Amino acid sequence: MAASVRPYLNVYPQVAPNCYLDPMSVVIGDVHLADHVSVWPFACIRGDVNHIRIGKNSNVQDHAMLHVSHKTATKPQGSPLIIGEDVTIGHHVTLHGCTIGNRVLVGINTVVLDDVVIEDDVMIGAGSLVPPGKRLESGYLYMGSPVKKVRELTEKERAFLPYSAQNYVKVSRDYLQQN
Repeated sequence: MAASVRPYLNVYPQVAPNCYLDPMSVVIGDVHLADHVSVWPFACIRGDVNHIRIGKNSNVQDHAMLHVSHKTATKPQGSPLIIGEDVTIGHHVTLHGCTIGNRVLVGINTVVLDDVVIEDDVMIGAGSLVPPGKRLESGYLYMGSPVKKVRELTEKERAFLPYSAQNYVKVSRDYLQQN
């Protein structure tokens, strides 16, 4: 059983051959998944009215919803969704038209809205809301609704960011081998 990977207006997703797409996930349209990206059950990645790019070793966990905002006369680029490398997107996360750097953890049930920029090496606590246009500075833990800078990340937390992503690469390889 394969994931639902389908075009939108004849634009097909581009998925690296070593990605893991769970059979219950959906990937639509102008979406590029780099090496070792994993997409877990019930995640939806919909690149219909703009593009989505996900960097290597990143993971999109169960029930995540990733979408974009369309291009307009006042906003000719719209709001695409760009995700860096070694990013962990937790369960039930909603990402909409934002930019996420490398080595970021987006906690369970967090919502990140249009034109947000999350710099490298950021951790966002579960249940947070990142309002449109906000910039999250590198090296910090953010939490709350709306999100607030809580404190600098510890060395242990910084080390956990790439570890989390690599753990999902390992687990996804297990799934790929069993199929």
